[in-house]
Amino acid sequence: MFSPKKDQPLPANNKVISPRKKTNVRYKMLALVFVNVVINYMDRSNISVAGTALSKDFHLTSVQLGLVFSAFGWTYALLQIPGGWLADRFGPRPVYSCSLFGWSAATFFQGFVNGFSGLLFLRLLIGAFEAPAYPTNNRIATAWFPDNERASAIALYTSGQFVGLAFLTPLLVTAQHFFGWRGLFIATGLVGILWSFCWHLFYRDPAKHPAVNEAELTYIEEGGGLPQRRQKQSTEAPKKLTWATARQAFTSKKLWGIYIGQFTINSTLWFFLTWFPTYLVKYRGLQFLTSGFLASLPFIAAFCGLLLSGFASDYLLKKNVSAGIARKTPIVLGLLLSTTIVAADYVSGSFWIIFFLSLAFFGNGLASITWVLVSALAPKHLIGFTGGVFNFIGGLASVIVPIIIGYLASSGNFKPALFFIGVLAFVGACCYIFMVGEIKRIDGEDVATDFVLQNQPALNNEA
Repeated sequence: MFSPKKDQPLPANNKVISPRKKTNVRYKMLALVFVNVVINYMDRSNISVAGTALSKDFHLTSVQLGLVFSAFGWTYALLQIPGGWLADRFGPRPVYSCSLFGWSAATFFQGFVNGFSGLLFLRLLIGAFEAPAYPTNNRIATAWFPDNERASAIALYTSGQFVGLAFLTPLLVTAQHFFGWRGLFIATGLVGILWSFCWHLFYRDPAKHPAVNEAELTYIEEGGGLPQRRQKQSTEAPKKLTWATARQAFTSKKLWGIYIGQFTINSTLWFFLTWFPTYLVKYRGLQFLTSGFLASLPFIAAFCGLLLSGFASDYLLKKNVSAGIARKTPIVLGLLLSTTIVAADYVSGSFWIIFFLSLAFFGNGLASITWVLVSALAPKHLIGFTGGVFNFIGGLASVIVPIIIGYLASSGNFKPALFFIGVLAFVGACCYIFMVGEIKRIDGEDVATDFVLQNQPALNNEA
């Protein structure tokens, strides 16, 4: 039996694994997060598939439908900061288990609603339970992956939102065709409920995972990851969140650059998650089943853009290209490409409509590695909290954009709505060009430089 040398440290979990080669447990954890994201976005967007049928059965106006589409975002955005705090305070395993089960149960019960009010309430509930998901995802990526693998990791798990929708949208449309919108909600809710137990069974943090070895933990830590081994062994109470410790998340110009940028990126995303099928069927005259299959093409394009962005960004970083160029270039290019969504309303024929929508969503995919900047810029003790602020402001798009689109399209003309989305994408590109600046983790000195704050304490404690 293998016995470690005296000078060879044991893993934190005391399980003896050969130190000659590092384990790759982080990729298994990434696969679990990927499935979480697929289910997360399936339960966000199934309302768009059911939207036309719901509108008919409940006699909803375009404004009411916009309110239903946006209701998720009200609680989702409002609870982002508490969700980020929960990720920091209790860790990904229990937080995600409860979150998954909660939003999936609310999805399931959507199959039994009898009117506008009940549907609105359950969409609010889904938003509340999904709120901790992305801050927790980012916490996991920061804990399990070194800097030079993190954009790829974030691109891979974030791609779940696109690949899931690309391949599931035709299935969801077909399921609704045969079983109705009630059966659609019941089935998707059951999938998430079952998966919540799988997540709790298989996920562990780096220092607590029974299969990870010291070599992998060292590789993560020396590469800039935060596997939190010190915290596991510490008997100190977790650091309390106060304004003195939290204000760095609100007072950095570069953080505000990514906050506003995320709002604009999510604006394009939420058009596709809510109004897109209705736009194709009601405003462009495509058949419902046909639109279901055509609707998958922009999501495939976004999936390709996201993977290209993540792997290209990490490749450039490994080639010693500056972090600013490696991280920001795909985001800026993607946002500029997203402005081409405006062209979809000035062409005829399904090919050109889908072409420009796919091009715009490909750009949105390119721009969607923004969580890597949260990992790179946030103070170490505020990874989850900063992620909560970031996703709160980004999540406001899910509240505001569907409602505005409903009003802009209420006259039967969708051109103002797509122009609105295109303008927001251009604003986002300007934020990353002019506000974000150097990619460097925020600490007391950075904040003082940006805002000339006096007597700002330097908060360099590790998470």
